[in-house]
Amino acid sequence: KNNLTVVNEFFLLGFQVSQDLRFFLFSVLLLVNCCTLCGNLLIITLVSTSKNLHTPMYFFISQLSINDILLTTIIVPSILPILLTNGGTISFIECITQFFFFCASEIFECFLLTVMSYDRYVAICNPLRYTSIMTSIYCVKLVLICWLAVFFMTIIDTSTLLMLKFCGKNRIDHFFCDVVPLLAIACSGSQVAELEVSILGSPVLFIQITIIIVSYINIITTILKIPSNISRQKAFSTCSSHLIVVSIFYCTLSSVYVVPTGGQSSTISKSLSLLYTVFTPFINPIIYSLRNQDIIKAMQKAFS
Repeated sequence: KNNLTVVNEFFLLGFQVSQDLRFFLFSVLLLVNCCTLCGNLLIITLVSTSKNLHTPMYFFISQLSINDILLTTIIVPSILPILLTNGGTISFIECITQFFFFCASEIFECFLLTVMSYDRYVAICNPLRYTSIMTSIYCVKLVLICWLAVFFMTIIDTSTLLMLKFCGKNRIDHFFCDVVPLLAIACSGSQVAELEVSILGSPVLFIQITIIIVSYINIITTILKIPSNISRQKAFSTCSSHLIVVSIFYCTLSSVYVVPTGGQSSTISKSLSLLYTVFTPFINPIIYSLRNQDIIKAMQKAFS
């Protein structure tokens, strides 16, 4: 209650750069946003309509595309007016709502990339049992479990932010409502909030990264044992796209939340945030389409 009475709105500073650079960023982000939506919608449409893409791997890729659209829709529309006006206000409720959906999107991608690693592990290391293990019902259950875990974790993270007290300081040095800049302007409760987020997030993140690393160690070991060069290359190609997406996602995310930011300027921190909120959803469909013959064939068939 105190939060709502003391601070009713926040002012997002956005990027404190020249007007020409802001207009340039506006144009680039608008173009990237359009390409992101078109690219991910194309992936979803192809997976839904092409029978040869009705497999667990492409089902998970379509879920990733849905999540990327969600993330883009949450973040980019709020950035564009901020760039035009050199900052903008956002109500307390809108800020918390934006954080809720942003947090849900990022946590879901962490879980989904872990599930996709497990899927590739079963496909490469247990090919004879793959169809019996990764059934359609089992894949849907995995995604539903991911969303249930996401909902639980997001509710806790958002509730933690709601317990913060904001006493007059309402200028957020960012382009959206993220946990780090919000903790920076809170007048009390920030240390407890940081501890709660760490206690909840660190073990889950550790388990996810461990599963991914162990899966790929087994995958690479199995692939290297394949005698045929053609079969080995085909096996590598089915995993390389996912490995690239995982690397980009976790590297950009860790650069903001794991690596100490004490020596970073706010501009560098915001630029890094742009990578995982705008660049990653844009590049994901490109990686999966350019490096995947099944999707390329489905695209050729759809446009022929």
